[in-house]
Amino acid sequence: MSYRIALSKEQNGGLTAELYAICKVSSQLIQGAAGQEPTFREIYADTGQRQIKFTLQEDSVVLEPGILSYAHGRLKFEVIQQQPGQAGGFLGRAMRSAGTGESAYGTRVSGTGEVWTEPTHKHFVFANMESGDSMLVDDKAYYAAQGTLRLSTHQHSKVQGALSGNGLMQPRLDGRGLLVIESPVSVHEIEMLDVPPGETVTVDGDMMLMYTATMNPRLGPLVRGLRNSLRSGEGLVYTLDGPGQVFLTPTHIAVGSLA
Repeated sequence: MSYRIALSKEQNGGLTAELYAICKVSSQLIQGAAGQEPTFREIYADTGQRQIKFTLQEDSVVLEPGILSYAHGRLKFEVIQQQPGQAGGFLGRAMRSAGTGESAYGTRVSGTGEVWTEPTHKHFVFANMESGDSMLVDDKAYYAAQGTLRLSTHQHSKVQGALSGNGLMQPRLDGRGLLVIESPVSVHEIEMLDVPPGETVTVDGDMMLMYTATMNPRLGPLVRGLRNSLRSGEGLVYTLDGPGQVFLTPTHIAVGSLA
């Protein structure tokens, strides 16, 4: 038997997001004292799976395609097409080449009711963006956002070396609303760097989760020149100038790593 246990909760306006752990439940027989009846106690074992419930009260949420498990209430579903240059390339995980002229799709749910997403072994971060905030997130990190947030594609011009054509593109969110981000590590492992004006942060792209839009990154080799790049042992890295905030996943181990 499986059971869901609430782990965290975040609310903004008429939208509430709740994170649940899926646990296996078993019963253990407890022998009572002499003359007493034995009893049972329930034992919960975490399966590592997580599930999100969105509760809408005359509000809306835009979901990444394919994550809906079930929903009920007075809800309206519509497929929204995000045109390139607005929000293309990140709502659909199958679209890895942002800016190629194709369109991506998202599922907007609006009204009053409950929406459950599919169980997954991934981690999640809930965040409330305030009015005037802008955030750039990793292309694989977007999961869901309140309908009050404006989603667009940000194109970076300062890209050196390996990338060409349309350059580096990332999801950008502006405005006020609730945001749900996928993360390769738990929220407790995420490190936030507050970078003051005049300072920079250099980071491997695999460790980048999101950062404020006040920081326009440069993507390129750690050191100039092919020979120096080979000697450094580093590939392409992000260099971001302050002021701003950077959210990193330093404990994340990339797939295929021997660590």
